[in-house]
Amino acid sequence: MGPALNIGAYVLADCGTWLNFKNRADLAVLVEVDKRWFNPYGVMRGSAAKHSQVKTAEGQKFVDWVTGPAGQAVIAGYKMGG
Repeated sequence: MGPALNIGAYVLADCGTWLNFKNRADLAVLVEVDKRWFNPYGVMRGSAAKHSQVKTAEGQKFVDWVTGPAGQAVIAGYKMGG
């Protein structure tokens, strides 16, 4: 995404990329904090029935952590640059 910001055209970029991007030159943010740009993430465990290499117990442990109180606290507490 960073190199796309260097081409000098209108670019849709996520907030994390913009904040981490160091070569902003004369670029400006035109739209931000718009519900239309909401970028949800999801997590799901693979199927051992379809893919024998899937480690079901380990995968479920990760899913449970990410969706549980501890994982959600880590996600909510994340700040760019610190």
